[in-house]
Amino acid sequence: MKRLLTDPTVKFFVSVLGLFAIFIFLRELQHIFIPLVIAYFMFFFFEPLNTFLEKHRIPIGIVIFIDIVLTASLLYGVSRVIIDSLIQFGEQVPLYEQKLNRIVSDTAKSFEIRDYSLTHFNIARVLRKVDYSVLASGVFESTLSLVTSVLLVLFFFIFISSGHEKTLQAIRARFVEKEVKNSLKKMKREHKNSSLEDEHITYDEENFETITHQREETLQRTSRDITEQVQKYIITKFLISLSVGLVMGFILWAFDVEFFIIWAALAVILNFIPNIGSVISVIMPALMTLVQYESFGYAFLVTAVLVVVQNIIGNIIEPKIFGNRLGLNPLVILLSLLLWGYLWGIVGMFISVPLTAIIKIIISNSTSRNMRFITHLMSN
Repeated sequence: MKRLLTDPTVKFFVSVLGLFAIFIFLRELQHIFIPLVIAYFMFFFFEPLNTFLEKHRIPIGIVIFIDIVLTASLLYGVSRVIIDSLIQFGEQVPLYEQKLNRIVSDTAKSFEIRDYSLTHFNIARVLRKVDYSVLASGVFESTLSLVTSVLLVLFFFIFISSGHEKTLQAIRARFVEKEVKNSLKKMKREHKNSSLEDEHITYDEENFETITHQREETLQRTSRDITEQVQKYIITKFLISLSVGLVMGFILWAFDVEFFIIWAALAVILNFIPNIGSVISVIMPALMTLVQYESFGYAFLVTAVLVVVQNIIGNIIEPKIFGNRLGLNPLVILLSLLLWGYLWGIVGMFISVPLTAIIKIIISNSTSRNMRFITHLMSN
């Protein structure tokens, strides 16, 4: 039985089955793991501020309260921008309805389409057919789910902030103790034929201290690298998203598209959602341009410019920056987007890059040849 378990083929398939079991576990319990992971990212993000406050002997309870107030203020500011934008847009809805009706009707007539619903298109008549009860129910459920997730994230964040150091100490004790015992056993087997017992004791004590110190340094370095990588990702992603918003806002302003500030702000927010967010951030101002100018050619020109900018930033600049800063192969970044997107949806795609970087940091400390091989594959 022991020989069977050490067979490379058996070990490979057991590992594959174990990975599938982990993926199923993460997917089925995503409503717990997603808030937990986001809460840990919040902890890493606030870690420099918290360290600074704790050095000035600020109680941990007040530190956590400050973090929550800052988070709530950020969420309030973002929600106010979105709500104010919707209010401004809502004031112009009647005018846009008339323009949209005229665009659809004129386009149908130009293609000699005789369908009355298109030649005499009326968006209000189409909207009357919508089942608003189902729509309202969906909006209510989504809002309730969002509020629940936010509260759960804050709940996890409170306990993580107060218990992270204790958890790290427990992991350090278990990790160091196990590795030191294994190393000392190996050394004793190598030196068991020696005749100087006193030398043995001194030698073992010295090695015990050396190995313990090395393992503690490894664990501390791993923890520090994980924190730095998450912080780098959040800051870099924010700066890139801000750059996308500024560039798109300038382009829309140059083409004299209405509400260009709204579309630029939404581009900043939507850029945090990989792939899908950039598509939505281009479609919305493109539709605005079409309705405003009632010209397919002008709308196509604006859309083409926005698409080129999004592709340059999203497919060339951003992967290159993240690959260099996080030390990840661009192909691994793409595959991680697909994997975590399948497991946890849009949220999984958003946090896929830092999660993959954390996994790479952890396995890079392994002495296994297979783990080192995987680390080299993941490295940029």
